[in-house]
Amino acid sequence: MNKTQMWRAISAALMAAGAVGLAACTAQADLSAVTAEAARPVQRYDTTQALASNGKVVVAGTQSGAVLVSADNGRSWKREMLGGSSLISIATCPDGRFVAVDFFRKVWSSDAAGAGWKAVSIDKPRTPLAITCDARGRWWVAGTGATLAVSADGGAGWTVTDLAEDAQLTGIQMVDETVGYATGEFGLVAVTRDGGATWTRQPPMPDEFYPYSALFTTPTRGWASGIAGQILHTSDGGQTWTRQTNASRAPLYRLFLHEGVPHGVGAGGVVARLEGDTWRNVPYPDAAPVFLGAGASLPEQHAIIVGGPGGLLRVIGTQAAQASSASPALVAH
Repeated sequence: MNKTQMWRAISAALMAAGAVGLAACTAQADLSAVTAEAARPVQRYDTTQALASNGKVVVAGTQSGAVLVSADNGRSWKREMLGGSSLISIATCPDGRFVAVDFFRKVWSSDAAGAGWKAVSIDKPRTPLAITCDARGRWWVAGTGATLAVSADGGAGWTVTDLAEDAQLTGIQMVDETVGYATGEFGLVAVTRDGGATWTRQPPMPDEFYPYSALFTTPTRGWASGIAGQILHTSDGGQTWTRQTNASRAPLYRLFLHEGVPHGVGAGGVVARLEGDTWRNVPYPDAAPVFLGAGASLPEQHAIIVGGPGGLLRVIGTQAAQASSASPALVAH
């Protein structure tokens, strides 16, 4: 074989190899697994920050702006993306409708089926952190700058109350038609006893307490959970506060009432409830050691639903007979 023949043979071999490589590169990849994952209503990147139930529908708000809705107590979910949002708090109104607030100064509302979400903008507080709906259906929002805002017309107009403090309000609750509480940074406590027409500063919680969450079950009795698992209790409408034992030792990020008993969810996958004057763990199987950022009562099921990172949404039975058979609505990926 002369040199010309040799180079022709080499060129032919290279061309053949290139054709094989090109065919391999142009072959369609099997993306069925990716497509199937994308179609799931709950995604691995979902972090649930808020949960609420109206007795028929459960709504979960996520950091990524997705709203997850379940009409079968957490067994299955439908997903809706709310563009440019990060839902931090959700509440149920007396007529069953839902209201939610996000970090980007928007208040969202839906019908009683958790559908038809729409948003209105809010100027103050500059960063909303909590929302509630009172007995008259008014929307109350609390947040930075110790600022409260209320709307009686579905967000068309707002009345703002400035508590004149450079502090975050992390909680707002209207206990009944006349009494409500706002709690926040540096132990700030404000109360209304006239349905929100006026708000009065109470003595602060001790040691500049930072409340992650607060829960009042009567106009005078309430709890606040804070850093390092601290829990404070008041029985005189926030005039004085005393510490309660938290046997779980976990910070509780959300407090809520379930079947007449205060419950909380928090760090390390902890679910706790008040027993006497002590907060104790609610044992449940296969607890994931992750933070639980949201919880809500499902009294019709004698269960609670909790949410956290990694697409974690789980229903936990709270009756003794159910404790060993509590099953996940969705286990963490």
